[in-house]
Amino acid sequence: MFSQGQLLFAGCFFITFVIAISIAYRKDIKIHKKFYKGNYKILLGFLFFIGILFLIKILSKR
Repeated sequence: MFSQGQLLFAGCFFITFVIAISIAYRKDIKIHKKFYKGNYKILLGFLFFIGILFLIKILSKR
């Protein structure tokens, strides 16, 4: 399906991408802590809302 060169490129690209993202995140971690306090509350609210939608879907099938 894929040639050996394509697989090698994909592997190298993935490793390089993960390293670059990690470096960028470490540089911005102080900014994230300052400006994005309480972000977990939004995530929990979103997950709660999705859970309610699934519950409504399951209960409406009966």
